This record gives sequence, structure tokens and C-alpha cells, in this order.
Amino acid sequence: MNGGEATHDQLRRGLRIAVLLVAILTVDVLGTSNLVRGLKSHDLPAAQFAALAALNAVLAVEVVLVVRRRPWGAARWPAVALVLSASALAYLTLPDGKTATTVDWLFGAANWAGIVVLLDRPLRTMLAFLLAHGSLALANLLLFHDVSRGVLARFVTGSVTVIGLPLCVAVVAAVLGRIGARAAEATRELERLRTAEAVAAGAHNRRKQRLTELADTAVPLLTGLADGSLAPSDPLVQRECAIEAARMRRLFAETDAVENPLLHELRHCADIADRKGVEVDLDVRGQWPVPPVAVRRDLTDAALTALATAGSWARVTVVGSPGLVSVNVVADCAEPIASTPGTPDVRIEIFDGDGTVWMEAQWQPAEN
Repeated sequence: MNGGEATHDQLRRGLRIAVLLVAILTVDVLGTSNLVRGLKSHDLPAAQFAALAALNAVLAVEVVLVVRRRPWGAARWPAVALVLSASALAYLTLPDGKTATTVDWLFGAANWAGIVVLLDRPLRTMLAFLLAHGSLALANLLLFHDVSRGVLARFVTGSVTVIGLPLCVAVVAAVLGRIGARAAEATRELERLRTAEAVAAGAHNRRKQRLTELADTAVPLLTGLADGSLAPSDPLVQRECAIEAARMRRLFAETDAVENPLLHELRHCADIADRKGVEVDLDVRGQWPVPPVAVRRDLTDAALTALATAGSWARVTVVGSPGLVSVNVVADCAEPIASTPGTPDVRIEIFDGDGTVWMEAQWQPAEN
């Protein structure tokens, strides 16, 4: 998590704690004191205390979630339903003419309990809850109480404060949420750019490395052909050209995204021999882990040399397992070229006789 995301999370957590404290103050201090002062006015005080207990249960769960830094998750909507049910219970047992008065303690308390639960939801969700809670109070007033102009004026005036303050908090939470979403998107875009730059830099370095490797072997050969010091009709020069062509094909094949890079590179090496009219038989047995590039080069060097210099036929056999990979080549080469592996885990053996050369390169991963 970067600094911007950490700061945003701290702001969100600070707002959540502040709203929780306001909710506790509203429900347990103001709400409870109003309930106790107007207790004689209630016909069913037990219902009012049950509603108070329901709101406190919601706030207690929120305290635990804040301490554990966890969201409401699947318990969110049951908690909202509990708050609205407590509101309906308190309103139905409210004495006539007491709506939006100090006796109606829940009118200003339930909204804060609901906002606590919905603080990380979109603004429209919190607004829908506030309207649902206000609608419960208004429906109870219109259906079960005597309505006068003064009562409606008191209800509207009280609603401005009761709904307005939680709505302001909801707007702040929604703004922070949008800022956080934009910050997260900006962070992801920055990471994508950094990844693209790293990929481009890696590709550039690999191209430079391939050019350096070709400069050590192919450039002197091309220079000799260009200045006339090497004759294209010389069999040794033709042999070297065939080997360098195979190496180039292998280098190009190393950048391909394939499931089995070793087999893919061997096929490219075999293609050079096939273009010369050499009959190539490639046999594959078993499965093996993907060797690193340096190991693959050591494994294919022997095959590359044999295929590039074969006269008429060549057989390549790849046998692999999780603990061992073996590349065997048998071909009618005029003479073998000794190959020294650059990695310590690769072993190469070469035998020749009667115009036939057998080469084997084995790789045993160090962990095995």
C-alpha cells in the first residue's frame, strides 16, 4: 500500500470512529436521557427500552468491527433491518402528539445508528435509509395520530436536523470514497506504466545481450565474407555459416512465449537442417520443468552443432522428467565440435566414429 492509499484509509477510519462516537452520544446519552425524562408519557415503556437495546446492539457490533478493522459484510442488511424495526416499534408505541418532541427520543437517534452501518456504502444507499426512516415516522404520524398544522411544522423542522446532519456525514463519506477510488485507479495506472517500462527495459537489455552474443561469433564471420578473407565456397566457412544461422534462429526463438521453450528452440534448430535437405527425426518423451535460458543454450548447443553440420540425416531425442532432462543427437557429421557448458548443472558428452557423431547433454536441477 502506497502513502496515498494509507492516508485515505486513515481518513476513512477516522471518519468511521467519529461517526460511531456521535452515534453513541446520540443514542446512549441524549436518547437515553430523553427516554428516562419522558418515561411517564409512554404507555408501553418496555417497547421503548427494547428499541433502545436494539440500537445499542448494533453499536456494540460496530465497536467490535472498528477494533478489528473489519467491515460489516453480510451482517450489514440484517443490522439495517434491526434499526428500522426498532424505529417502527418505538413509533407505534409513541403517545399521541409526541412525534418529533423530546419524548420521541428515537427520532434523532436511529438515523445515526443506520449511518454507522452504511457509512462505506454509496451515497444513494445512505440517502435511501434516511428517507425510509423518515417515512416510518411520517406514516405513523399520519395514520395513528391527530395531525395539525403545528404538528406537521414541528415534524418538518425536526426532520431538517435529524436528517440533515447524518446526510452531511453521508456526503463526506461518499466524497472520500470517490477520492479513494480515483487514488486507487491512479495507483494501478502508475503500476501499469512502471510494469510497461520494466518490460521495455528488459526487452531492450535482452536485445543488447543478443547482439553482443552475435558479435562474438557471427560478426567476424560476416566481416571475413565481406572483405574477402573468407571464401563462401570453403566447406569450413559454409559449416560455420550454418552453425551461426542456427544460433540466430535459436536466439530469436528464445523470446517466443510458448509452453515448452526447450522443444520450441530445438525445432528451430532442426529447421536449419531441414532447409539443407537433411532428414531430421525429432522424438520427445516425458515431461520436465522449464529450464532457464542459460541451461537451454547449453542443452541445445550440441544439437545445434550436429544439425547444422549433418550431411543427410539426424535424429534428436529429448527425454525428460522432473529431476533430469536429456537431449541426445545422432547425425552423420564430418567432425564434432567440442562444447563446454556454461552452467554447472549441465553435462555434455560427445562420441564420434565412422562418420557418425553422438552427442548428449544432460541437465539435472540443483534442487534434485
